[in-house]
Amino acid sequence: MDSAPETAPAVEPVRRLTAASNSAAAPAEARPPRRMPASATFATEAPDESPAEAVESAPAGPELTEPEPTEPESAPVDEQTPPTQAVTSPPVAEDPADSVASGSADPVDASTAPAGAAEPEASTAPTAIAEPEAADSGASAEQTDAIRIRGLVKRFGDSTAVDGIDLTVPAGSFYGLVGPNGAGKTTTLSIIAGLLIPDAGTVHIGGIDQKANPLGAKRVMGVLPDRLRTFDRLTGRQLLHYYGQLRRLERPVIEKRVADLARAFDLSEALSRVVSDYSAGMTKKLMLAGAMIHSPRVLVLDEPFEAVDPVSSGVILDILRSYVAHGGTVILSSHGMDLVERVCSRVAVIVGGEVLVEGTVDEVRAGQTLAARFVELSGAGGEVEGLEWLHTFSG
Repeated sequence: MDSAPETAPAVEPVRRLTAASNSAAAPAEARPPRRMPASATFATEAPDESPAEAVESAPAGPELTEPEPTEPESAPVDEQTPPTQAVTSPPVAEDPADSVASGSADPVDASTAPAGAAEPEASTAPTAIAEPEAADSGASAEQTDAIRIRGLVKRFGDSTAVDGIDLTVPAGSFYGLVGPNGAGKTTTLSIIAGLLIPDAGTVHIGGIDQKANPLGAKRVMGVLPDRLRTFDRLTGRQLLHYYGQLRRLERPVIEKRVADLARAFDLSEALSRVVSDYSAGMTKKLMLAGAMIHSPRVLVLDEPFEAVDPVSSGVILDILRSYVAHGGTVILSSHGMDLVERVCSRVAVIVGGEVLVEGTVDEVRAGQTLAARFVELSGAGGEVEGLEWLHTFSG
């Protein structure tokens, strides 16, 4: 008779716990978490779990709560705590073994952490650090080279105009090509500009492979060829408008830039005249203005100061210096050694289709004037003997 009153209070909580586990805690065990603390049981009571899963997990409640009637002190504690804590507390002790057997101990962190908390750390950490390093390591050299030539060869029949030239023109430099007539300067610049196709070698303009993407390479260049061929029946204004349209500029942009270039090159009064009436120097300035109208990154100029008066040469030099000072790159050929020595930052001497020396102006001239060094390297100089007949005047 004494045992009945003692066991009755203990059995009654067990029945309440069993009923609660069959109803409220069933969804919590339908998705068996590996280490589910009591604080996480509210997340498992979401309504997206199916009733079938709750039915399968219902018998788990009585089995887990059967040992508790033998402990009288646990009954009051179970009455005060939520039913889901009493049901889900035993799996906590079994979780370490389960996590070791499954090979992953992280599902608890993913289930207890707020939604989306762990994903930004996993996704942003690699990309924010790795991408700049890959870009810097692979493209740093390409970005600092405006022009990069390797193994350039060009033949015309049995004559080799360019014989394995290697050149690197840094971005933001004023680069000069000097050499005697027939040395291969114009051929080299024509290949760089895309006007000639080399027999061998590679050319990169601003990191763009000229052979793989010729249009892309030409878009970043402005070209002034040596032998001027243009639509000389157009007026100067019409020709500059035509250059702007070829570069796909908008009409308002073309009109503003034409006015700015004409003012800079002192061509404002000549824009209404046909180009065939221009002098050689005026035509040169107009063509240079057309090469600059789309604001290219690289200017390829073949003899830009030929037939240009000293005043116009000074204006052109001021424009080109400002262009280079703001990040542009100029590569030009010239026979004016004084001008090249005064303006260019780097020089290459080409003789017989080969680069004999290349470097800064001070490195190339080696303590001499650039003209003297050029004569020494090129070996230029004719024999004056045998011209005595020239001293006997006819008539």
